[in-house]
Amino acid sequence: MQEPFDITIGTTDYAVFPEGNDTYVIFKDGKEYVQIQKDTEEQWLKLDDETALPLFEHNEEINAIGRAIIAFVPDEESDEEESDDENDELLD
Repeated sequence: MQEPFDITIGTTDYAVFPEGNDTYVIFKDGKEYVQIQKDTEEQWLKLDDETALPLFEHNEEINAIGRAIIAFVPDEESDEEESDDENDELLD
């Protein structure tokens, strides 16, 4: 599973926590902000806070967050560290 990561849109920073099945929990200003789910590459859905059902309304901020998630490329250094840790475990 993908590790959490940060994205910036304009001057706003978000922390993104992947949950699997194209679903993400988004934190803004250190607080849980919204849960979103990918519908298409350009269309993302906000999930209802209480029922976790998708809300089918256009929300440009949610779509911008989704586009940033798709565009996110993990640091190669982080991936290399994880590979080194896995190799170390195999040698022990």
